[in-house]
Amino acid sequence: MKVKPLHDRILVERLQEEEKTKGGLFIPDSAKEKPMQGKIVASGNGRITEDGKKIPMDVKVGDIVLFAKYSGNDVKIDDKEYLIMKEDDILAVVEK
Repeated sequence: MKVKPLHDRILVERLQEEEKTKGGLFIPDSAKEKPMQGKIVASGNGRITEDGKKIPMDVKVGDIVLFAKYSGNDVKIDDKEYLIMKEDDILAVVEK
């Protein structure tokens, strides 16, 4: 199934966290937190202002982004979990 977010919303796939600490200890599933980093899979066309002007998105498909812990809404598409969030929920873009 193909999903196209509307306006200034994006579809984000969470990136997996490390399975062990820097010291070499393995983290059990019960102690793991949801990752706050993800890859943009799809994005809308941009926000529309009250006077009808379109403001283009600052992010694009393929960008790795950081977001707040409780941002967005969880959705399941083709047995995969994603987040749909507004562009305003993004805290930063990770540059390589």
